[in-house]
Amino acid sequence: MAQFFKAKPKSRKGLSRKLKVVIERLDHKGAGIAQHQGKVVFVAGALVGEKVEISLTEVKSKYAKGQLLNVIEASSHRINPLCPHYQECGGCDMQHLNNDQQQQAKQASLESLMDKYSQMEKVPLSPVIAGSDWGYRRRARLSLKPFSDATGFHLGFRASASERIIDISECPVMDASLAAMLTPLRQTFEQFDDITRVGHVELLQAGEQTVLILRQLKPLLSGDKALLAELADRLQVGVIFRDNQGGHHALEQAEFNLSYPLPRYDLKLGFAPNNFIQVNEAVNQRMVEQALHWLDIQAGDRVLDLFCGVGNFTLALAKQAPNCEVIGVEGVVEMVAQARANAELNGVDNCFFYHEDLSDFASSRPWLQKVDKLLLDPARAGAGEVLEQLKKMEPKAIVYVSCNPASLARDCQILAKQGYRLKKLGLVDMFPQTHHLESMALLEKKG
Repeated sequence: MAQFFKAKPKSRKGLSRKLKVVIERLDHKGAGIAQHQGKVVFVAGALVGEKVEISLTEVKSKYAKGQLLNVIEASSHRINPLCPHYQECGGCDMQHLNNDQQQQAKQASLESLMDKYSQMEKVPLSPVIAGSDWGYRRRARLSLKPFSDATGFHLGFRASASERIIDISECPVMDASLAAMLTPLRQTFEQFDDITRVGHVELLQAGEQTVLILRQLKPLLSGDKALLAELADRLQVGVIFRDNQGGHHALEQAEFNLSYPLPRYDLKLGFAPNNFIQVNEAVNQRMVEQALHWLDIQAGDRVLDLFCGVGNFTLALAKQAPNCEVIGVEGVVEMVAQARANAELNGVDNCFFYHEDLSDFASSRPWLQKVDKLLLDPARAGAGEVLEQLKKMEPKAIVYVSCNPASLARDCQILAKQGYRLKKLGLVDMFPQTHHLESMALLEKKG
């Protein structure tokens, strides 16, 4: 069935003409790929096998981008997006494809990038690590922008590739307790005397606690603060303010402890409001379990966890293998302190943490020595600088958890030159309804 998309074509000269193309495959960002006059054309929102009408929005020497205007012949896998804000909101971009097909598309992208760039021999993909398709986000950041005449405000997510804020009334990928706060929060803000004192807003589910984190541009007026206190009491949520210096304090100036569990390892991990945690709790637990299973820690092993955060993998490793030495290294000093506190809180004494900028560090460091197993969980840029030091670590096995398949494939080139081969590879579906692709790879030293 044909489907019309409301987005208007660009009006720039030479880019407004309409074309009809057939989508051959999806790229690693979920966009459809077609061919026109020998040039690759990327079309966001289009699916494999579909005949679509587009308007060219960008033309380069080797590729072009098209805006989807109409689906002339739809894929059998196309579905109606669940979210009423889907056509405008930039938070999700794959709700028009059923989730099984989303995972298959992500797996195909992962395989394609690894085949093309990793210089590793291909291996069969492991089963997907997945959780619920909906209601999985335990953390969400909302943008807030007052109207220019200060008569109201926008509260929601930014439109795709735009600074424009889309007002949202519901969000089906949020944890239900967070989604339930959207309307009451908006109603409370509508009563504020000065909403310009509030920056962005973060909603957080931490264990059994639901928390609202407000970025304060200026201290709130007393009446506005009272409105927040009434909301907090009515919804039974905590309120934390974040100031211009990055400091935090609770609404009533009381101590506020945030944490999440890793029940399989009898762990409770504390974190600060500005610390990184994985947004999908169920998938994070399964991801940790698989990483430990793949590493296959043996008695007496020395294990190094780089980019360790608050100890998500590190403490589970130490807890599962009490006769091993586990070392965590992290570039954010506050998270290192939190990781040490988490070790103490959970009674883990075979775990040691170091602060280090892993994009620029000296070759002589107490943690930089021979290890048996290595775990990597870097940011999108990857772990290239760290992998140049592999000769000092000489791990027999490496588990690489990646949020960017392109940097994983690039880093695998370094590992291949160092004598490692790919043994396992699998998709970690941390963000259903989006194109974002996380993965896990196991690499072992040849011979």
